[in-house]
Amino acid sequence: MSAETPVQTAGTFTRLRLRFRAWRGNRPFWAGLFTLLGGVPIAYFPYATFKLGTMSIAMATTAGAGSLIIGVLLVTLGLTMWFQQATRVFAGVAAIVLSLVSLVVSNIGGFILGFLFALIGGALAVSWAPGAPPRPQPLDEDGTQGGAPQAADPDTAILKPVGDEPGAAYPAPEHGRDGSSDRTPENAWAGGDDANGGYRVG
Repeated sequence: MSAETPVQTAGTFTRLRLRFRAWRGNRPFWAGLFTLLGGVPIAYFPYATFKLGTMSIAMATTAGAGSLIIGVLLVTLGLTMWFQQATRVFAGVAAIVLSLVSLVVSNIGGFILGFLFALIGGALAVSWAPGAPPRPQPLDEDGTQGGAPQAADPDTAILKPVGDEPGAAYPAPEHGRDGSSDRTPENAWAGGDDANGGYRVG
């Protein structure tokens, strides 16, 4: 046995698990499973014989054939939920009706166990609905798939600099045609006999 065998085994198990998950997500899996489990005790108990020491206990009834038919129908409905998703509503309603009939026909619905499983499975089948297909993501400016949602918050958007230089946060002050600035010259506030009393205003 080579050292690569465990890696290959793990990869195969992962692929099978993901494939089973995808298969299970496209159908009412749990509804079919509960319906299958409900049909087993309903069909089994009327034909079962238990022994307590030298004493045999048979739970067969006069409606044993009816119990067998109900159990087989529930198993068939469970498989139908798995492989024929379009008939899931009909199969769910039929499973609920058969579970109610089993209360009278088959030892109180397989001693309540089969009745509960079939009832839950039928209810899950009726309420199950296929998921919506995933929506395609919008294209970015560079043409790649994905990107931010359409209704993004404008307060969180990235702002671009507005100055002449790439890193400037504010525009540089504009000078006049003669090269002078609009700022107050130094000699306007540095003198002692101006209107501001020598305090710099702007």
